[in-house]
Amino acid sequence: MAKPQQKRGKSKDGGRRTKKRISPLTEEQITYVDYKDVNLLKKFTSERAKMRARRVTGNNVQQQRKVVIAIKNAREMALLPYASRVTTQRGQRGDRDRGGRASGPPPRPSAPPPGSADEAGTEEENFDLPENVTVDANTEGRGAEAPAAAESTATAEEATE
Repeated sequence: MAKPQQKRGKSKDGGRRTKKRISPLTEEQITYVDYKDVNLLKKFTSERAKMRARRVTGNNVQQQRKVVIAIKNAREMALLPYASRVTTQRGQRGDRDRGGRASGPPPRPSAPPPGSADEAGTEEENFDLPENVTVDANTEGRGAEAPAAAESTATAEEATE
C-alpha cells in the first residue's frame, strides 16, 4: 500500500528569499578587530548598547566571537557604555476628563497650625514638684545640673526629718 501524500504548509517567509547580509568586517577586509576602534564596534551594537546578533550583522562564527570579545574589552576600558538610556516621547495620557492642573503653587495657610513651636514658647510650663522642693531661677536652663541639684536638696531635707 502506498502512503498518502502529506500537504506541506507554507514556509514562514512566504516563499520570499532574503539576501544574505554581508559583514562589515568582510566588506572592509578587516582581519583584526581592535577594542580601541570604537567606530567599528558601534556598528555591532544597538542604540541601547546591546550587542547585535550574527543574523543581524552578517558575521560568521569566528568574526562574531572576535567582535564580542572586543566589545567586552572596550566596555571594561570605559570606551563603550554597558547600557545607554534612550528616551522617547510618550503619547497623551487618557485622563482628559479629569481636568488640568491648577496654575501656580498651592495656596499657603495664613495662620500657623495648632500646637506649633511658636505657641509653645509663649506659655509657661507647669510641673508638679514634690514637697519641700524649690526651683531657683538661677538653676533653671542649665541643663543636667539643675535636676541633680534639686534632687540632692530634696534628699537632704528628707534625711533630716
